[in-house]
Amino acid sequence: MLKIPRSLKLVLEILNKESGTRYIVRGLIDGTLSALGVVIGASGSSDPSVIIAAGLGGGVANGLSNILGAFTAEKASLERDRIQKEKNLLKHSGYLKKSIIYKRAIRETMICGLIDGISTTVGSALPIIPFFLFDIKTALYLAVAITICLLFILGVFIGNISKENVVISGIKMVIGAIIVTFLCFMIEKAF
Repeated sequence: MLKIPRSLKLVLEILNKESGTRYIVRGLIDGTLSALGVVIGASGSSDPSVIIAAGLGGGVANGLSNILGAFTAEKASLERDRIQKEKNLLKHSGYLKKSIIYKRAIRETMICGLIDGISTTVGSALPIIPFFLFDIKTALYLAVAITICLLFILGVFIGNISKENVVISGIKMVIGAIIVTFLCFMIEKAF
């Protein structure tokens, strides 16, 4: 039988938890919509490599930003809870930092940050793919279509988890994508 390393077991446990799912969905939505905004904003260029570079650069920056943002936000929350528990237990500051529970929580926080950033980066790559294959106008329409399809699927997934009407949940996400698309086209046309 295949033995799974402990660190990989922890990652798989987190992916199966609510927090793992939350960070994957959030990252995909964030990455896809922000990359769509970048490619729409850069679509005035006649050179697809400019659009690809802008989209990939924005996607990588957004992914790394989400790793840092998720980790620091989660760690701040974890620290606040630790400090409160130490006060309630009448222990000195830092007492619980040596506990197994605290150390596991720190590892989970780092993994959640990575999941968020990786999902954001993957999501940001999706609207850029058409620019490798098609002319700019066609690629732009395909980037919008890919984003709308992905957000509809994510909306259905979210609706399924929350026991809501999955079609309505999907449509809500599509409306968000359409609003972002419209605003980004308005900004691109303004400049």
